[in-house]
Amino acid sequence: MVTASAKRLVISGYYGFKNSGDEAVLKSILTALKQEANLAGITITPIVLSIDPEWTTSMYGVEAVHRMNMAEVRKAIRNSDGLISGGGSLLQDATGMKTIPYYLGILKIAQWMRKPTFIYAQGVGPVNKGLFRPFIASIFRKSSYISVRDTESAELLSSMGVPKERIEVVPDPVMGLPLKEGNVTVAWDGKDTLPTVGISVRFWNSSRTELKGLADGLTALGKMMPVHFRFLPFHFPGDDEASRYVMDQMQVDAGGSQVSITSEIVDPQAMLAEVNTCDALVGMRLHSLIYAASRYVPMLGISYDPKIDHFLARLGTVAVGTSEEVDPQIVASGLRNLLIEGEEWRNRNTARIDVLKQEARFPAARIVDYFKR
Repeated sequence: MVTASAKRLVISGYYGFKNSGDEAVLKSILTALKQEANLAGITITPIVLSIDPEWTTSMYGVEAVHRMNMAEVRKAIRNSDGLISGGGSLLQDATGMKTIPYYLGILKIAQWMRKPTFIYAQGVGPVNKGLFRPFIASIFRKSSYISVRDTESAELLSSMGVPKERIEVVPDPVMGLPLKEGNVTVAWDGKDTLPTVGISVRFWNSSRTELKGLADGLTALGKMMPVHFRFLPFHFPGDDEASRYVMDQMQVDAGGSQVSITSEIVDPQAMLAEVNTCDALVGMRLHSLIYAASRYVPMLGISYDPKIDHFLARLGTVAVGTSEEVDPQIVASGLRNLLIEGEEWRNRNTARIDVLKQEARFPAARIVDYFKR
């Protein structure tokens, strides 16, 4: 029997695939829920829907069931007190036609069982197929709480018929992810004292024009000043291959610079620790930029998706390139300026970042408050 002070919540998202960004979302949600529940004097037991339940349980110490085993999913929801859907870009059809039906289906199962559903800091869209829109609106309207990670997602939901006043716009959950307590060891064991530039890339444009432009920009920076270029793959094997593609295009040996790449890092806080050692970062992956912001590391963003532009806008800046083209000189001069004027960047952005970190806890606080009633 579940007591009033102990609640079981199923969490649905893109978990167990060992994508560093999505795992960071899960870790951030688990951390925020635990913090808010402790403050409220209640206990929340998460049950995560994962493609690899054993790995998820081992990594986070939580219950997990296979996300594609519908019998187990239904059982977990039936025995729960509610379902959280999020965060991340779950409701979009840019990567395939099965994504939206899956996540809506999980929400609908919970609603059929009369369980409260909570939308946690989702990035909604693009939704190109009009047939999905009424289903999204219907299920969201029946949810007990709705939060999205940018105003564009809120406007899209509103255009579908979800009441605007019911939608809370919050930062991505990862803005609230803390470093692990105690001494943190990072993979780089070099003894140089060069300024470190973190680099997060992925394959997107089949012609690789943006990666070639970035490689030329990093080469140009290496000629201006000696730098340690630290590649940070967020998703294996794709990001590792993209990183090595850029590394092969670079020519920095003669300038005294160094180039290194992390081995596979899945633990979100281990990757956060890596980013924390950087003096500046240039990234395509959204969560590389969020990690940098949360650790007050000056960054440049390259946009392959509107979600990059939406996040950068919250910091009052814009992307320095797109998935079509990156100007090498803009990258080189931009990174050089960040390395030289890093403290000025932090002074300019600290207050804004602190607000985002505080607001990132809002969804967890709202969900905990729901169960305190």
